Amino acid sequence: MAVKMEEKVYKTMNGAGAMCIAVGVVILVTGIVCGTLAIIGGSKLIAGKSKILF
Repeated sequence: MAVKMEEKVYKTMNGAGAMCIAVGVVILVTGIVCGTLAIIGGSKLIAGKSKILF
């Protein structure tokens, strides 16, 4: 009986670890994309500020 429980725990931990790695990769890619878009947007705003008339 103890072997079955250890096997279940092992499989559960394996699945949870794989899921955490996958979520981490998605968060990393999303963060890089968002950071890049923010830099591009900010540079466009700074470049276009001379065109604003008050």
